[in-house]
Amino acid sequence: MPPPPQPAPPMRSPYRFLLLFLAILPCLRSVDAQSFDYPTAGPSTFWTNNLSLKHNVTYPDGSMVRAILLRSNPAFFGPSFSVGFFCNAACDAFLLAVFIVYTNSGALITNPMIGSPQVVWSANRDRPVRENATLHFTEAGNLVLRDADSTIVWSTNTSGRSVLGMNITASGNLLLFDRKNASIWQSFDHPTDSLVPGQTLREGQRLIANISTTNWTRGQFYLTVLADGLRAFVDSSPPQVYYIHGFSGPEAKNKSAYVTFTNGSLEFFASFTKPGVPDENITLPSASSVQYMRLESDGHLKLYEWGTTGWNVVDDVMKLYPDNCAYPTVCGEYGICSNNGQCSCPSGISNGSNYFRQINDRQPSLGCSPVTPLSCQSLQDHQLLALKDVTYFSSWLAVEYGTYFPSVASFNLKNEESCQQACLKNCSCKAAIFQYGQNTSDGSCFLPSQLFSLMNNQPTVTHQNSTLYVKVQIAPKTTNGTSISPTSKKKVMGVGAILGFTIGALFAVFLIVGLFVLFMRLKNSHMEEEDQFDQVPGMPTRFSFEELKVATENFCKKLGEGGFGSVFEGKLDDMRVAVKRLDGVGQGRKEFLAEVETIGSIHHIYLVRLIGFCAEKSYRLLVYEYMCNGSLDKWIFYRNQDIALDWQTRCRIITHIAKGLSYLHEECRQRIAHLDIKPQNILLDDNFNAKVSDFGLAKMIDRDQSHVMTRMRGTPGYLAPEWLTSRITEKVDIYSFGVVVMEIVCGRKNLDYSQPEESIHLISLLQEKVKEDRLLDLIDNHSNDMHWYREEVIKIMQLAMWCLQIDSNKRPSMSTVVKVLEGAINVETCLDYNFVATTPVMSSNTNHLDASPPQSASLLSGPR
Repeated sequence: MPPPPQPAPPMRSPYRFLLLFLAILPCLRSVDAQSFDYPTAGPSTFWTNNLSLKHNVTYPDGSMVRAILLRSNPAFFGPSFSVGFFCNAACDAFLLAVFIVYTNSGALITNPMIGSPQVVWSANRDRPVRENATLHFTEAGNLVLRDADSTIVWSTNTSGRSVLGMNITASGNLLLFDRKNASIWQSFDHPTDSLVPGQTLREGQRLIANISTTNWTRGQFYLTVLADGLRAFVDSSPPQVYYIHGFSGPEAKNKSAYVTFTNGSLEFFASFTKPGVPDENITLPSASSVQYMRLESDGHLKLYEWGTTGWNVVDDVMKLYPDNCAYPTVCGEYGICSNNGQCSCPSGISNGSNYFRQINDRQPSLGCSPVTPLSCQSLQDHQLLALKDVTYFSSWLAVEYGTYFPSVASFNLKNEESCQQACLKNCSCKAAIFQYGQNTSDGSCFLPSQLFSLMNNQPTVTHQNSTLYVKVQIAPKTTNGTSISPTSKKKVMGVGAILGFTIGALFAVFLIVGLFVLFMRLKNSHMEEEDQFDQVPGMPTRFSFEELKVATENFCKKLGEGGFGSVFEGKLDDMRVAVKRLDGVGQGRKEFLAEVETIGSIHHIYLVRLIGFCAEKSYRLLVYEYMCNGSLDKWIFYRNQDIALDWQTRCRIITHIAKGLSYLHEECRQRIAHLDIKPQNILLDDNFNAKVSDFGLAKMIDRDQSHVMTRMRGTPGYLAPEWLTSRITEKVDIYSFGVVVMEIVCGRKNLDYSQPEESIHLISLLQEKVKEDRLLDLIDNHSNDMHWYREEVIKIMQLAMWCLQIDSNKRPSMSTVVKVLEGAINVETCLDYNFVATTPVMSSNTNHLDASPPQSASLLSGPR
């Protein structure tokens, strides 16, 4: 038997330590990479935003990243793209973001001294989350962000689309992909304020700047691609353009214009080339390291590049002519910018004082404010102040393009006098700007509702063919010599005094007693109401009436009105808001309390956010987030505009409404029935994302209740048949949703008395068309692409018919509706195509005080 093998003698080569190190180096690298360098993740993955995440890194400027996925730099050192939670300063609010971080061998530097993280995309810029928020990559393939209280803040809405995994690419694109590695969803399709090399900005998409470097909420400035060029706007009503770059590049193959950020240029592809526009691709400094560009809060588009000392600005991409004075907010509202960069206020004196004053004497760039605020109650005291040698910030566009581009729209007033008069008659007008044509016999008039920075005429911008008048309020005049003389005044006062004392002696006691009783009742009533509001759970911010009066400029700009009040545009600090004022008392107070209680305690991406309220004496006001595209009805019923929504936008709006209602019905502690779903109560933001609003009629339904008894409420034409019994559930919203879906698809009102008699009631018409198999007759003819998606349109109409079932038990839940819209399940095929109740249903509970008398079917969904 041979002896057992003996161990080899120790290696005594001088290179043994080097060979050993080289042998274990791959193991060390893989351990380091495994600890963080994960560029992909699969479904059923869950992350919590707290210190349990392994990679929490705090930077010298106070910002912090909690990385989830990292695409490490191929060179092992330098900037890399990562996705995770990000915060700055106090770290009391977090973004789910894609950011660029400096890495060392695929892992974040523990104590980075250079190169703070740079956010290039975020999912929830308008709704930051808190500590212990969660990100869930669900088994169904949906990426869902929830706040610490479990409310849904954001989602990719990709459930049921065969998503296999999530990946952060080397170019910084967060994407969800299927088994064929095809993209199902990607962050590049949803830009925020930045572009990275390889990213495309398509026609209709926007880069929207933050309010400030510390406030991520969407601000005033946005950059967008139109069919004939790239334009930058400052948001107002209407938006005002401050930069134009026309397209002269190759035509886009997909017939939709776009811009692509490449190494060394912004490349343009036009849906058509505008004649006479000489602009070409914008040349940029070639990249020697990682680059990105961001639309800043001051309106500049800046190109950043990584250097040895951190991030550096290497180009200001939008070259405005002649200098920074052409930016809308360089000197704030009403501020005049000089060629040396100084800011001043318009000159003009009334009653010994200036019309305008600096908002902050130490910071002139913050702008100016009128000494006497403009009041819509005193139009007779408005006058125009002519400003000599002063033009508007966008005057440089006239020099560059030979025409005036202060806005996407101007008024067709052909002479200067009519322009001035139009401004004086328009309460919201802040200035009259008249641009003469080439022959000086006519021109165009612009009446801005918000006046941004002005600028002095400069030698390079001789704008002699333009005049600018700023509206001011004349200060109240004191009594002068033409007033009533003292002698006459004494005689009048003497006669009045005798008469007053005579009448007063007869009724003084009764008046005093009556006033005392009335005062005590009002006092007790107000105290009870104040106590009510103090007990509202999840109370939002409470404002004083004076604060909201100032914010709305004395309620001068009305956005709309409804059954219980009017809505006005306002501004709180740097945030635009919509202020709803209840015009009446009594019944309206119940609706007000219902709305504060309902929406004040819930939060959802597809519900309009309640910012605060005012309950002071008899004043009742609600402060909402501002939705710049207004209500849905003006976009589908074609009031005052000819733009038809495309089919994809309509589908997105329908889906958002469904998700908002699904949250109300199924995800709150109590079921919440909205009870007034109609296009007027669906609001649209600047990207045509839809949000449900107006909770004044909402009703809470306990989970153990099968139904509730209540008086009839809502809007004729949208009421479900069961309202005839006063026994209702959240299923009445589903019927109303079905009506709204049909209105969106057909582009007309449910009850339209301008139609022939047989077509007045849309749901009755639908009932006839489906039996004749002629549903395509109902499709909105204003939109050409509706017929390109016939199969999808018919499917949505079938979904609407499922929701319109007279028997509420046969209607789907809103969560089921959402699944149909996302393609997870199919529409029920066994449907009753009689959608209109023909026989009133009598209430069986005659003792219920709130129940309304039985109504005819025509007051519900409409006439037979």
